[in-house]
Amino acid sequence: MTDVALESVSYVYPGSGVRALDDVSLRVAGGEGLALVGQNGSGKTTLVRHLNGLLRPSAGRVMLDGADAHRNTVAQLARSIGLVFQDPDQQIFAGSVRAEVEFGPRNLGLRGEQLRVAIEEALEAVGLAANARTNPYDLGGSRRKLLALASVLAMRTPVLVLDEPTTGQDVRGVEVVRRVIDSARAAGRTVIAISHDMEFVASAFERVVVLRAGSVILDGPPSVIFAESSWPELRSTFLEPPLAARLGAQLGFQATPTDDALIRALAQ
Repeated sequence: MTDVALESVSYVYPGSGVRALDDVSLRVAGGEGLALVGQNGSGKTTLVRHLNGLLRPSAGRVMLDGADAHRNTVAQLARSIGLVFQDPDQQIFAGSVRAEVEFGPRNLGLRGEQLRVAIEEALEAVGLAANARTNPYDLGGSRRKLLALASVLAMRTPVLVLDEPTTGQDVRGVEVVRRVIDSARAAGRTVIAISHDMEFVASAFERVVVLRAGSVILDGPPSVIFAESSWPELRSTFLEPPLAARLGAQLGFQATPTDDALIRALAQ
């Protein structure tokens, strides 16, 4: 398991002077599941791109298992941090689904049976095993997004970072993403996800961090983040709590961030 920590990290985009992160301190324990939420421009994508070295802090440090990540190249960090972009077309380049998934683990040194198993398990996990020979651009947008996820899964990095993994997915696709997250967590991998889907966040993650203007304003379990007492902070960053939480509050229940929690409260 790999711990990830940001220590007083600030980032100012060169040229524009925009301060996208402002003194952010955050620790994610190995094997933890964490969702980052906030309006567009709140700093979510900027934050996760610091984890794999695509961006470097203007101030502060990013730490992996207690070591300063700044000492590693992007290629070296790719062995620990697997990042799935929001737009799969920024990631996909190979001529077939299988070649796309093979590229990452092969570059990390996997060969032979290990490589074959990594590819096949990743394709099976996202439901693309039957499409191994398909050109990625013959897949629809939602399935290309699952392909990008498979290409990172196959690398078996201890940390998995997902940028808006459910965007454009139907109910089946969302369930695939949920199973991937659950399996990764069960295997001891750390999962960090950016999402605007509050229902998904509440049901799939044990911890939620809310960003506003580059700063952390809330950090806790869904039962706290989506409780009525937190709604003013959520709305300050243009987020609405899940429907179950809103219905639960109207019915006088204390914390029902998920449909299951609401059903349990109704049954009592």
